[in-house]
Amino acid sequence: MIRMIRHGKPASTWGGADDDPGLDETGHAQARAAAEALMALPETERPGRVISSPLRRCRETAQPFADALGAAVEIDPRVGEIPTPKALTGEERPAWLRAAFGARWGEIEGDLDYADWAAGVAAAVAEYEGCAVFSHFVALNAAVGTAVGDDRAVVFRPDHASITVFEVKDGRLSLVEQGAEASTQVL
Repeated sequence: MIRMIRHGKPASTWGGADDDPGLDETGHAQARAAAEALMALPETERPGRVISSPLRRCRETAQPFADALGAAVEIDPRVGEIPTPKALTGEERPAWLRAAFGARWGEIEGDLDYADWAAGVAAAVAEYEGCAVFSHFVALNAAVGTAVGDDRAVVFRPDHASITVFEVKDGRLSLVEQGAEASTQVL
């Protein structure tokens, strides 16, 4: 099994003053709760490695579990945040993201083929059998959408620190259990 965890609540949101925010107090509590949930799994089901997006909010969410496990946090940019077009300013990014969230992967305009990016996220996650992968809202959607054959950029709204479970079948990512969804517009 692969457990993919969305980062905890960040200290600021996209379009905010900080391009790489860490967690706020709630986010740190969510990270500790996710670590406790993962540690409570039977030893045969508990992830043995900790993989994280390079962004601070994911690394900080991963750290309590890594500490409890006695493992290092391994960084993999392939499970990082969706790359936004280089020409966009910080002020333009929120509008671009809103448009992307309402589209299918192949319809998103930017510097790359976003359908390929989504498939790449899923392929990266599929490499981490027996691991906990700490990532982002959009990357989780890429993995879930690929696993269930849905090409919409947003197929569900994972809550902060929710845990989604995958397995690999016939070399492909397969969804076992979708993580908890946010009851509000949590991005």
